[in-house]
Amino acid sequence: MRTAKITRTTAETDITVEINLDGTGTYDNQTGVGFFDHMLDQLARHALVDMTVRATGDLHIDDHHTVEDTGIALGQALSQALGDKRGIRRYGACHLPMDDAQVRCALDLSGRPFLVCALDIPTAKIGAFDTELVREFFQAFATHGGITLHIDQLHGFNSHHIVEAAFKAVARALREAVEVDPRKSDAIPSTKGAL
Repeated sequence: MRTAKITRTTAETDITVEINLDGTGTYDNQTGVGFFDHMLDQLARHALVDMTVRATGDLHIDDHHTVEDTGIALGQALSQALGDKRGIRRYGACHLPMDDAQVRCALDLSGRPFLVCALDIPTAKIGAFDTELVREFFQAFATHGGITLHIDQLHGFNSHHIVEAAFKAVARALREAVEVDPRKSDAIPSTKGAL
């Protein structure tokens, strides 16, 4: 089973993440940050990764630590669940339309973290959620998941649609990348023999 459970406790947050890469996209995410929970639900559902997140953080300060630390824990869980990455497709890509927004994601589960996040989110907030935390989440997720992650906005003027399209595009690309390749299910997908 390609599963993982990560618990991360600091002076700022207490987070537990459980994932199953071979799931059906079931989710139960509770971080105390409503819009962020909605985005995590989208990530699970469209990646077909079962995901449970429990996070308590210093929300009386702001949402930053909770969102960033959830990204860290989720990246660590992904890395743990993938193991040596034997048999995976490794690469994934998606063009995701959502009404006025279109976001493209391409990713590589290379073990070499790098983020390009070219989102032009027109508002500073979506409800009470600080939109600058979108990049913070993806930075933490890519760094601790060992992902080369490119997210590019092609169109869009509605902040909610842009951000949701980004999460769904990442989810769909991730779904493709973590799938077992039936033609090479016993091999590490690299000429180096290791990722």
